[in-house]
Amino acid sequence: MNLNKMRANRARFSLNDFEIQSTLGTGTFGRVRLVKLKGNNNLPPFALKILKKTVVIKLKQLEHIKSEKAILEQIKHPFIITLLATFQDTAFIYMLLEYICGGELFSRLRREGRFANDVALFYTSEIVLAFEYLHKLNIAYRDLKPENILIDRQGHVKITDFGFAKVMTEKTYTLCGTPEYLAPEIIQSIGHDKAVDWWALGILIYEMIAGFPPFYDENPIGIYQKILSGRIEFSKVFGRRVKDLIKKLLQANPTKRYGCGEKGIDAVKRHKWFRGVDWGMILRKEIPPPWTPEISAQDDTHFFDSYPDSTAMTQPPPPDLNALFRDF
Repeated sequence: MNLNKMRANRARFSLNDFEIQSTLGTGTFGRVRLVKLKGNNNLPPFALKILKKTVVIKLKQLEHIKSEKAILEQIKHPFIITLLATFQDTAFIYMLLEYICGGELFSRLRREGRFANDVALFYTSEIVLAFEYLHKLNIAYRDLKPENILIDRQGHVKITDFGFAKVMTEKTYTLCGTPEYLAPEIIQSIGHDKAVDWWALGILIYEMIAGFPPFYDENPIGIYQKILSGRIEFSKVFGRRVKDLIKKLLQANPTKRYGCGEKGIDAVKRHKWFRGVDWGMILRKEIPPPWTPEISAQDDTHFFDSYPDSTAMTQPPPPDLNALFRDF
């Protein structure tokens, strides 16, 4: 069995099919574990996202989880994480994903302090192509941040965590995302669409080059006030071209925001900061990445933080609520 066949055949698994290894990350709903398929040494390790059903129900996140599954099953792109299978038991939902061994862009950025212009340009170019693909499918990602961008073994990006992604048929009013990355229209609850992704890209570019986001405060309310004020301070580390692009992406009016007008994504791709970028070569991964993780083995996890193993027992939801998860 190879990965493409596994995905195409919607392979069915149970937890007993896997050898459970270290924890790669933890979150509100559960954790992500490194796993290996038993009796198949030809396959690489995987990342298994383990979600507690009781917590999903309590926090009213079932529709988000269903949407994440449906969207990830639909898409295939070199710069987006691949979902290989989903399964469940009485207490948990499991999402089997490809394992991306280079860790988070967040960790890389914290180690470096900030990125040089050409490094930020490389990562941004790959993210732009991922957004172009998603937006053509009418999918808004809605959760761009350094923690949700992984670096693969070759040094290319993989966007992960599609819990807030949504197929947009009309404007939506859900408050979702990370405070520092929220667009004004989300904060104001006036309805938002795919334009929020271009705002978040402007925040990410700024953070990569400065080492911190443009709008920061000790509490979310302070962050929201700064976002709505629209004042952005640029230090000397910002070149003229990238500063211009950030301003055009951080346009408070979404109809005037780069990536959203009549020219759409072409306005972004043709901006002078990207001058000299060969988008075809970017898509084909023909541009050497600025950093390639040094990996000792396929199951190397040293680019991820260490987490204590959980020994807590989780009770399954009542049978009538468990029926809500039958699509998994």
